Amino acid sequence: MTQPDDSAGAARYPTTVERRGERELVVTRVFDAPPELVYRAWSVSDLFRRWWMPKSVTGVTLVGCDMDVRTGGTYRLEFSAGGADTMAFYGKYLEAVPNARIVWTNDEGEDGAVTTVTFEAQGDGTLLTFHEAYPSAQALEEALQGSAAGLPEQFGQLDGMLAEMGA
Repeated sequence: MTQPDDSAGAARYPTTVERRGERELVVTRVFDAPPELVYRAWSVSDLFRRWWMPKSVTGVTLVGCDMDVRTGGTYRLEFSAGGADTMAFYGKYLEAVPNARIVWTNDEGEDGAVTTVTFEAQGDGTLLTFHEAYPSAQALEEALQGSAAGLPEQFGQLDGMLAEMGA
């Protein structure tokens, strides 16, 4: 299924969200930027924090973004809803191949997925494939109703940031 997003390149390169089987989610999108630049947007915390949080989600802010994107490295994303309490998402990088592939765990709960993002040159652009494998069908269903629903918007925001960077 193709999802709308809010980027200028959306009509040209829509974000496709597909459920595969009972436990897998695959999201794809082509970006008008080389794999090196798209990979940087996923691996440099100052860039990542500019596009990761969907703008349509009001009242929630990404207040912490620590990323050590290398095989064996870790990450921690911390969100605030305006109060003193924060919510953290964290895990470890199982694989990081510059400009080609990042694989990480989502360790904040027992239903965390293993996420793989690949960056494949396609002409002057990049075909990005975001793949999540969940431990159960229920965990995938919860993600489809929650965090995964924002991916088309997030990818639209990434597209906009890449355009601003001159890609």
